[in-house]
Amino acid sequence: MSFEVLVLLIAIALLFDFMNGFHDAANSIATIVSTGAMRPQYAIVWAAFFNFVAFLFFGLHVAGTVGKGIIDPLIVDHHVVFGALTGAIFWNVVTWYYGIPSSSSHALIGGLAGAAVAKGGVHTLVASGFLKTAAAIVLSPAFGFLLSVSLMIAVSWIWRRSTPRRVDRFFNKMQFVSAALYSMGHGSNDAQKTMGIIWMLLIAASVTGVDDPLPLWVVLACQTVMGLGTLFGGWRIVKTMGMRITKLKPVSGFCASASGAATLFIATALGVPVSTTHTITGSIVGVGSVQKLSAVRWGVAGNIVWAWIFTIPCSAFVAAVAWWLAQHYF
Repeated sequence: MSFEVLVLLIAIALLFDFMNGFHDAANSIATIVSTGAMRPQYAIVWAAFFNFVAFLFFGLHVAGTVGKGIIDPLIVDHHVVFGALTGAIFWNVVTWYYGIPSSSSHALIGGLAGAAVAKGGVHTLVASGFLKTAAAIVLSPAFGFLLSVSLMIAVSWIWRRSTPRRVDRFFNKMQFVSAALYSMGHGSNDAQKTMGIIWMLLIAASVTGVDDPLPLWVVLACQTVMGLGTLFGGWRIVKTMGMRITKLKPVSGFCASASGAATLFIATALGVPVSTTHTITGSIVGVGSVQKLSAVRWGVAGNIVWAWIFTIPCSAFVAAVAWWLAQHYF
């Protein structure tokens, strides 16, 4: 792999990282914006800052999983990485255009799988890492749902003798904390996926060895670009996440963000690349269902689930086609 090709692919990886922040900004700010606790322009800056500083508090376990634990590092070349990133970026653009909260994380995993299988067959997948990530598709929203239900019930019981006005005033402020924590969780888990891709590239180009640590410049570049993407975040998806699934109040917005943040912290500590979109959606549905089942717009939630189902196969298909084209023209 030439130096020029390596630089080009790193630039494409950072473009994906920017789009990841742009696409998933809604996950960080949808609750605090929809409840009116913070104006959108301030909420996006708030989220971008905590996205960036996340690397100071978490290890690089997720980057290790993506870089070495999804596909066999030995089959990685510039064609595979180009195909994977093309598949992921394509799916992000399509779902952003239609305002569908899909998973940038699983689009990337699907892209990696599609390009790798196109090159070397199914045996190029690392079963443990791929299955762990696939299981998280179900487990992360389920855990977010259960945690948000439990937290919502606990908060309702603790504050049962307080007036609604006092509750709203307190949780309006607490949403600043929960949104910050969720943004840190997003920055820690999602930015590390792009770190893993660049790590994979550096190993394939023999710039670093398989056992060498991830260079600090990669960490800083990915966190910075993720933060910038969040800063320019897409309003289309904010409306779906914060307004169309269920009507949020300050207390339910806090419970949803706090539950989502806790889920992301656990996943990052375990090195599991989870979807921040899946996580916060499960949490929002959870707080809505505590109020009453009819408070959740199940049709909207169902459309989101269909997007989840198609994310990996669609991005994998596009990645396989992009790999084939790269083989012939790149």
